[in-house]
Amino acid sequence: MELEKKVLYLGDDDATRAAAYLCGVMTRYGIDFERVDGGTSPAPDFQSRAYSLYVLSDYAVSGFKPGDMERIVSSVKENGSGLLMLGGWESYYGRLGEYQNTPIAEILPVAMKDSDDRENYSSPVLLRPTTLDHPITAGLPWETAPGVGGFNRFEAKSDAQVLLEGYRTKTTWRSALDDPSAPIDQSDVQIELLEKFPFLVVGNAGKGRVAAFASDVAPHWIGGMVDWGTPRLFQELPERLGKDLFVEVGSDYAKFFAQLVRWTGDLS
Repeated sequence: MELEKKVLYLGDDDATRAAAYLCGVMTRYGIDFERVDGGTSPAPDFQSRAYSLYVLSDYAVSGFKPGDMERIVSSVKENGSGLLMLGGWESYYGRLGEYQNTPIAEILPVAMKDSDDRENYSSPVLLRPTTLDHPITAGLPWETAPGVGGFNRFEAKSDAQVLLEGYRTKTTWRSALDDPSAPIDQSDVQIELLEKFPFLVVGNAGKGRVAAFASDVAPHWIGGMVDWGTPRLFQELPERLGKDLFVEVGSDYAKFFAQLVRWTGDLS
């Protein structure tokens, strides 16, 4: 079956809410896509088509009809489609258990937990690349250490590649609060690195590419990363998604997710 040069993006509510962010990025970068809103099922012709990339982001397993997940798996392995899972309450294990015992779990490059894997922190989880040579991480100012607020915890499979590591931090005022009216300097703030863990993992499944990103693409989990980079981008969404919809995001945030989508779907 011939691949359609198109992304099928499933989940994140609809384009008036969380889905607006990735829809805006793909629109900005000229990536053709179709939508399946959260709480709805793929179209009746879903199993007769093969997309270049399937994006599952906070999309409940209950939205799939019998055979739908098997179709994604066969399209990846046999047709060379890509599969990208983004984090969320209904991604990976999530809040109640979603994907850990499904065919999707077999081809993702990560091993999921068998219990609630959601983690939220008030101090930023800083992201650091393991390589700058990969098309997803190349050409971005990682020295500015984008931070996120929440994620799904997972482990990389042995044959996969970790491209981003997350570093959980603790930020503390030292003596500055003894006298709140006193001047402060750099030494009054302490940032501790508590632990690291895989945050973006990529690999192959048959003929296709697979990727797992631990956080969401939209607030609140993505945290300050949504504003990573200058200039700030304003992007209107296609009218087919709704009237007068737009997003405003940082330019490096947009570039990162565009590179992630393009690499995983092998979209030039």
